[in-house]
Amino acid sequence: MTATPPPTETSSPAQVAPERPLDGLLVVDLSQFLSGPYCSLRLADLGARVIKIERAGAGDLSRHLYLSDTEIGGDSTIFHAINRGKESLALDLKDPADLAALRKLVSKADVMIQNFRPGVAARIGVGWEEMHALNPRLVYGSISGYGDDGPWVKFPGQDLLAQARSGLMWLTGDAAQGPVPMGLAVGDMFAGVALSQGILAALVRRGIDGIGRHVETSLLEALVDLQFEVLTTWLNDGRRMPQRSEINGAHAYLGAPYGVYAAKDGHLALAMTPLDRLADLMELPELAGRPPRDAFSARDAIKTLIAERVAEKTVAEWLAILQPADIWCSEVLDWSGLMEAEAFKRLDLLQTVTRDDGVRIDTTRAPLTINGCRPQTAQAAPRVGEHSRLIREEFGL
Repeated sequence: MTATPPPTETSSPAQVAPERPLDGLLVVDLSQFLSGPYCSLRLADLGARVIKIERAGAGDLSRHLYLSDTEIGGDSTIFHAINRGKESLALDLKDPADLAALRKLVSKADVMIQNFRPGVAARIGVGWEEMHALNPRLVYGSISGYGDDGPWVKFPGQDLLAQARSGLMWLTGDAAQGPVPMGLAVGDMFAGVALSQGILAALVRRGIDGIGRHVETSLLEALVDLQFEVLTTWLNDGRRMPQRSEINGAHAYLGAPYGVYAAKDGHLALAMTPLDRLADLMELPELAGRPPRDAFSARDAIKTLIAERVAEKTVAEWLAILQPADIWCSEVLDWSGLMEAEAFKRLDLLQTVTRDDGVRIDTTRAPLTINGCRPQTAQAAPRVGEHSRLIREEFGL
């Protein structure tokens, strides 16, 4: 058999195996639910070895937090979605022997992640000060609900509640509606993204000075940062709350036609577009010659005219008129429609991960490529304590 030669400088990056630049990095993850595990998922997708610390028996509480009635291998689909490619070590942190085992593991780790309520990690002996003294090179990541002090510090760090306190809910929906929450746990996920960015920055700095750091964020900080664009407007505009559209609301600070409109057979999204161009293309003479400021001052009246006109044709008919004229528009797809779209298929964003007990999960892949290759993980989420024996033997716990 002839050996495959190594890639040469003329090799196409797409012909090389997907690169996982964090290979060799050891992450000990004590977090649960979504925010911390989403951070460690990002690191795992990039090649880090993530050892998930779970309670014996029950494990991560999200194992039984259902998005639907779908259960695979005894665990919820949400657990599988955010814990692929990780190892599970079952420990009882109230047991001195297990706590000592964890400390020994952390002493050899590059990163530790926790999302206990503020003060809990220190109380059980795994806080930043203790872990930094144990392993000065450790990058220690913490996620809370609202920071580590202040009047909200003891409130549950839960996504819907953080959204409620962040002001975010007043940006979505129409004016007649009350506050509208996002249909995703955006606080959890953006906090996880923010923490992964901070951890990677701290690892780069550690490569320079050899010292670990404590990286902290919270759901509230992530949600405020998510709103940086509109908050900056509000802070410099007399602090007047933006007014949502009466109909077809999509962005409180953007004028007509910005929004989603019902057509004969579906929905059409219209982004920023000069009104006089729509006057010709949509045969709406009422829009001709209107100054740009009318898009804001007469937003609802203009949207009403456009909505009535859009309803007269199918989505395909409108796209055939608007897209050749370079109007910023799109059909509104559900997930089935997205999966069938050729543009989505070309991104190769789906994968099937497996486990040795026969579990197979269809899920997503990392949302980036490196040298043209998308990182890939073949291993599904672990069973509770699935790797305990091997990890104890490897690290002498």
